[in-house]
Amino acid sequence: MELNSYAKIKDFRIKRFKAASINNEELNLFHDFVHESVISVALHEVVMRRGQPSSPFCFFAMGSAGRMEQSIWSDQDHGMVFAAEEPTDLEYFLDLGREISNGMEIVGYKKCSGSVMASNPLWCKSSADWGNQLDYWVTDSTWESIRHLLIFADARSLYGESTLLSILKTQLANYSEKDQLLVRMLHNTMHLKKGVGILGQLLVETYGTFSGSINLKDTAFFPYVNAVRLLAFYEGINGTSTLSRISMLSDSIMTPVEKVFYREHFSDLLEYRLVHGSHIDYDAGHYVDGMALTKKEKKILKEILRAGEHLYEKVRRLIERM
Repeated sequence: MELNSYAKIKDFRIKRFKAASINNEELNLFHDFVHESVISVALHEVVMRRGQPSSPFCFFAMGSAGRMEQSIWSDQDHGMVFAAEEPTDLEYFLDLGREISNGMEIVGYKKCSGSVMASNPLWCKSSADWGNQLDYWVTDSTWESIRHLLIFADARSLYGESTLLSILKTQLANYSEKDQLLVRMLHNTMHLKKGVGILGQLLVETYGTFSGSINLKDTAFFPYVNAVRLLAFYEGINGTSTLSRISMLSDSIMTPVEKVFYREHFSDLLEYRLVHGSHIDYDAGHYVDGMALTKKEKKILKEILRAGEHLYEKVRRLIERM
């Protein structure tokens, strides 16, 4: 099938998704292929309207897509960097960003509620403007600026000239010891939701649509993702997936035994969500029905949750001693 329209890509996605969902790696490679197909069609549409791009560019994914940790459903988190600097260049690439975002929505990827998308001027800039933006976020003390830095840290090239992004990621890595940046990043991620109570019980949602379910995103994924991202930033690691970041950490930061331990638990978490998650839609994909789990499955989940809490506490103590 030639994927030369959003409708055809959507049809392809629906037909092939089940076969691609055998494990996290295959699923995320499938997401990448769908995204690249959408970008290719979007670029063709914009070229037909406005002509060829005036400069090289890089379209990059962030969030779970940047980390290759998407579930069956995923929303959009992306940005763009381009080499040229004229106002007309910005207009062109913002148009491309809007076309890509609209195309992804048609295919089945919900738009980001916080507008972290290449259709937003905040996330679509020239190389020079991106460099200035990173400088500003690092020196600004607001919660929002630090949050933006954390989001950008997960950026991964999906299409175009990847070197444009690599230069920015290197610039970001060089900031690790500036103005107590790691401590400020830590404080930005400290409001974590506990998954296991003091009596050893799984803590479930007590009201709303997902009452009785465990929120895997807040209780399980955030402790691992946030902790390992901070360690990777501390060591200047440009990898984006949590598993690859753990592997790349120096033995002085995390022993080989600890790396195996945390990699295994995070891998189990990815598999656990894929098997037990409620994959009705994007929002439901973050939840597991506590009543539907067996005693053994609950035990496994508790071990995953406790390991994540232990890891985050280990990282918190390390950074606060700096």
